Amino acid sequence: MYAVCVTFTIKPGQMEAFLPLMIENAQTSRAFEPGCQQFDICRAGNVIFLYEIYDDRAAFEAHLATPHFQRFDADVADMVAEKQAQFYDEVFR
Repeated sequence: MYAVCVTFTIKPGQMEAFLPLMIENAQTSRAFEPGCQQFDICRAGNVIFLYEIYDDRAAFEAHLATPHFQRFDADVADMVAEKQAQFYDEVFR
């Protein structure tokens, strides 16, 4: 298991445009990436928190190379004030 936690701080006035793109990216990842086991989206004000679970690091790197992720990343670039990501390897399950 490989866990990815991402926090986006969205610029003022951009959340309405950002959320549908984020949801589409998550849904497409779950539907078409066999290594993507979970993709949760949470919100607190102008902050979006993602909790993603992949089979392994290779599955996450494959996710980053997909056309849908590349499109999402480009489409939201100007909507994001700050982005932080943390990565975790499985210790015990």
